[in-house]
Amino acid sequence: MRSKWCRAFPGVAEEVAHARHFVAALLDGYGPVEDAVLVVSELATNAVRHSLSGSAGGWFLVVVCFGGDDLVRIEVVDQGGERVPHLCDVTSQEEGGRGLLLIAACAKDWGVKNWPDGRSVWAELAREGA
Repeated sequence: MRSKWCRAFPGVAEEVAHARHFVAALLDGYGPVEDAVLVVSELATNAVRHSLSGSAGGWFLVVVCFGGDDLVRIEVVDQGGERVPHLCDVTSQEEGGRGLLLIAACAKDWGVKNWPDGRSVWAELAREGA
């Protein structure tokens, strides 16, 4: 059985916590809650910090898909920007830049899809017991 849930959030840092709660509530008992909360936290933070979603009046969208293939897909759609999300070569002295590395470590797969008015960054996680 496939199902998809989505919710839009204002593009401000305080809304990242609301995005985490949204995902945690949906996955409670059905999926990898801790990994999913990490994924949405990193992707929503990146949307607010590094895309037009963080501009005045900006927004980001969180999409959670439950597939019949024992995967949960977490996707954050933002309003795009000049920089394309990518894995950084981070030294141990740097504070930031590890978000996508963390996602790559816990996800079965992840990627970026560009749209005419933005982009989506997604990660697929194995469902509990899968």
